[in-house]
Amino acid sequence: MDLATLIGLVGGIAIIIMAMMLSGSLGMFADVPSVLIVLVGSVLVCMMKFSLTKFLNATKTVVKAFTFKIESPDELIATVVEVSDVARKNGLLALDGIEINSPFLKEGIGLLIDGHDEEVVRSLMQKDKHLTVSRHKSGAEVWEALGDVAPAMGMIGTLIGLVAMLSNMDDPKSIGPAMAVALLTTLYGAMLANMIALPFAHKLKARMAEEELIRSMAIDAVLAIQAGQNPRVIEAMLSSYLPAKNRNNEDSAE
Repeated sequence: MDLATLIGLVGGIAIIIMAMMLSGSLGMFADVPSVLIVLVGSVLVCMMKFSLTKFLNATKTVVKAFTFKIESPDELIATVVEVSDVARKNGLLALDGIEINSPFLKEGIGLLIDGHDEEVVRSLMQKDKHLTVSRHKSGAEVWEALGDVAPAMGMIGTLIGLVAMLSNMDDPKSIGPAMAVALLTTLYGAMLANMIALPFAHKLKARMAEEELIRSMAIDAVLAIQAGQNPRVIEAMLSSYLPAKNRNNEDSAE
């Protein structure tokens, strides 16, 4: 569970609800036409920008924003050093059956055990990496588009409310409800974009960068193991992916 996503979403909504309650009744901030214009309208307009399959797949990525967990670079390096040490002492076939938590690294080691040459291993693993990154990018694009559309739909709702208000200036009772639609659609659009859609898009981009880093490290590790490099050399090579501060800490600890 990603606590940052959960705390940010729940906390942000709670702050808004608290502000509404302090300003009066929550009922005064509820308006069905405004919800239809912003929520339903934004989803339908966003759907126009993508294929139905791509749009529906993007809705599934919400789960990754909350539960997606990837192996840390430090854990990957420790695993690779252990695996490379076994391969250097006993050969690549000795890796068969060894426990590896990272599915992508395990897949690469499997290619080595099967005896594929370097170009085949590199090609297959890089293709897998590119397709995975592409799927993350696709999901982020849909949420980013929703974040762009929602404020615009809020503005459209505001214009509808203003037109309704101005066309009924002779009826004072209709001015209030029309103005409510005008203002609430802007509020809903801003909330949908800045509290849900855009944060999800940015989170998916962060996940994409993390997974791309891990998979790049795994590819380098598998090719180095295949080449029979020294485990400490492999460790130093993979450590270059880490921030300088982390590398310095490791060096100091040694």
